Amino acid sequence: MARRNLIRELQSACGKKWVLHAPEDLLVYEYDGTIERGMPEAVVLPDSAEQVAAAVRIARRHGVAVTARGAGTGLSGGAIPCDGGVVIATPRLNRILELDPENRRAVVEPGVVNLDISVAAAAYGLYYAPDPSSQKACTIGGNVAENAGGPHCLRYGATTNHILGLEIVTADGEIVQAGGETGEAPGYDLTGVLVGSEGTLAIITKAVVRLLPRPESIITLLAIFDEVNQASRAVSAIIAAGIVPAALEMMDKYTMQAVEAAVHAGYPPDAGAVLLIEVEGLAEETAEESRAVQEVCRDLGARELRIGLSPEDRERLWAGRKGALGALGRLAPSYYILDGVVPRTRLPAVLDGVYAACERYGFRVANVFHAGDGNLHPNVLFDERVPGATERVLDLGGEIMRLCVDAGGSITGEHGVGYEKRNYMSWIFSEDDMEVMARLKAAFGAEERLNPGKVFPTSKGCGEVSSRMRAAIARAGPDAYI
Repeated sequence: MARRNLIRELQSACGKKWVLHAPEDLLVYEYDGTIERGMPEAVVLPDSAEQVAAAVRIARRHGVAVTARGAGTGLSGGAIPCDGGVVIATPRLNRILELDPENRRAVVEPGVVNLDISVAAAAYGLYYAPDPSSQKACTIGGNVAENAGGPHCLRYGATTNHILGLEIVTADGEIVQAGGETGEAPGYDLTGVLVGSEGTLAIITKAVVRLLPRPESIITLLAIFDEVNQASRAVSAIIAAGIVPAALEMMDKYTMQAVEAAVHAGYPPDAGAVLLIEVEGLAEETAEESRAVQEVCRDLGARELRIGLSPEDRERLWAGRKGALGALGRLAPSYYILDGVVPRTRLPAVLDGVYAACERYGFRVANVFHAGDGNLHPNVLFDERVPGATERVLDLGGEIMRLCVDAGGSITGEHGVGYEKRNYMSWIFSEDDMEVMARLKAAFGAEERLNPGKVFPTSKGCGEVSSRMRAAIARAGPDAYI
């Protein structure tokens, strides 16, 4: 009866057609891009901030949690409703509301596909810089929630560097503005707090994004190495030479074999690794940097260098990198993608450790990652139909994350903590750190009503309030929320 009343109220607020509750409809919302699962009680597809706010208020009255969901491409379990409840999905909130080329900004709804912003801005010589590999599918709301990165964030920074302001719906169902159109609003930086908060503080309903001018010149280089360690050392050497490319990506042998069969990008499948390097700026600048990069790569044993000058050549070189994750399905029925960060100088040692750990567990691994900022993405290849395989892969993932932390790195660079890595947070944060974060959550009035079971470590069930959260709420007081 309680569930029927919940669904009936949601249908009244958002339209009967846009509230899903049949089991066959809910199935597609039980997972995202990782290997975790969680079934919602209902899914709402609002088409306005007001409808989002109404759905949040209804869920609160019924005592059920809310999980926001974009395109479902997330890779940390962040969009999984692990405590059931209501999923608010944003595909209908897909409008570019304003494009302001003079001020180099756009106002967009959370369901706008990342790449569509650049397509719309291209007529003005502008683009949106953050470019996750899933940019043809992922949406801005999820990008903001996870502080998404991408290949070109080496030079231009992650999502947080390109968000000027936000409209949000709080856990109480209020519509609130954070930041502004200039990105220089006085007072506390609430926009900075919300970017990367993984849907645990509020739900994004609009974003003011920064647009950049297209560079005058772009040169893409493919450096081919016989060994992964050669390519890893070249990464540090390029940065040490004072060159910060727009992008500096690495792919290993397994990845290239899959990519070539799927995309035919011209990668040599017999090579140990390749670096995909892009420099951009003024024509004189890119010519000089391209020569310097080539010299560094040759000194460190690159057996071949290819140069893409035309848009067609560059697109072909990038097609393999952008399509790498999808191509891995040719190597195994399932793969588990990890996201850790290490200092660039530790790349050779950590990669050796990753290969050794995977061999010890009996799994193959394909590495494709943002080498320039040390952001590793080992893809562990397995078959989830084999009994016990998923559990062993998750144990292996924990070992790989420990390798990253022990090397002076972190447990995530762009995929977020989510459900997947919440119990690793104590490896990099103290008890005091965790309490401060929990008190911030309490200050937003979110408690476990928004995206429960994410970010904060607990040995309890997915949606149960952790002891840190209870302690923080007690100290902050019951009325300490915005």
